Amino acid sequence: MARMGSRAQAVPRFYSSEPLFGGVAPEVMEAALIRLATENERYLSELPGQAGCCKESRTVEFVFLLAEKWHLDHSARYQAVELLERFMIKQVEQICKSPSENMESTKEGSSRSSLKEQIYATFVLRLVSCIQLASKLSLHYNIVNSDTALKFLQSLKYSYTKQELLESELAVLETLQFQINVSTPLAYIELLLEVLGHNGCLLPAKPLHQMCVQLLDFLYLKREAIYDTLLKTAIENSTPSELQIAKFSAVKEDFMLLAVGIISTSVFVLNPERWKQVVEHLNCVTGITSQSISEFSHAVLKHVVGSSTPKQQRRK
Repeated sequence: MARMGSRAQAVPRFYSSEPLFGGVAPEVMEAALIRLATENERYLSELPGQAGCCKESRTVEFVFLLAEKWHLDHSARYQAVELLERFMIKQVEQICKSPSENMESTKEGSSRSSLKEQIYATFVLRLVSCIQLASKLSLHYNIVNSDTALKFLQSLKYSYTKQELLESELAVLETLQFQINVSTPLAYIELLLEVLGHNGCLLPAKPLHQMCVQLLDFLYLKREAIYDTLLKTAIENSTPSELQIAKFSAVKEDFMLLAVGIISTSVFVLNPERWKQVVEHLNCVTGITSQSISEFSHAVLKHVVGSSTPKQQRRK
């Protein structure tokens, strides 16, 4: 990872003071960037085979709508999706590892079927629990308490008690071994925006941040379609093999690539004249090639407006 450049002169790094950028010391910024990069690489190196299983559009939309209903910030909604994803992966892994240990059954298939039914039956409850936990992690004043969550579940004709709701939160915590403070793609985006400003890449902070959030929402909701386009672009083939699809799962879970792609696309929409400069900066900071950043922006824009820009650089 390239080091951040030193600032030649004390100039405002963004045109707007909201959201607040520019208040982080360079050494803190660099340490945070290294931590995120390390966390991202570690997760990708240990990527479970079921990664992405709970990020299908209807589930994400459900989480987003609930988060909006309960006035949670964007960080909380992404955190909830990631918590639900990681929790469900652990659930699937438990089924695959020891099906006969969890249910008394003479037939393994019957045992697995029963466990799957249990997961399906409690899915909405677990989803709500993940949103509750995310609301507490976001340090937002709108924490989703038990009364609010219970009222919503009852409106869907579920007859859970407050005790069952608390036990559900505990089940998520224990399954994830209380490791729930995972970084979201938004954390990567905001830190990279801070780094860009520190390195002298002057950008309108507030509209750029807002555009990044809107595009990140869009990508979460259109995830499969966008990454399918990205895969076909990367392999230059409209019919990827099963092996290529399997290997591509790491790309779909790469938060650093996602962050630079969203920033690049946002800059292209708002400040196209600065797009190449920003891509070069992102390349220097993260080590992700300009080619990869360009292809990501192309895939996102294709689904946003049906555009094929930014033009892809031809592979040599």
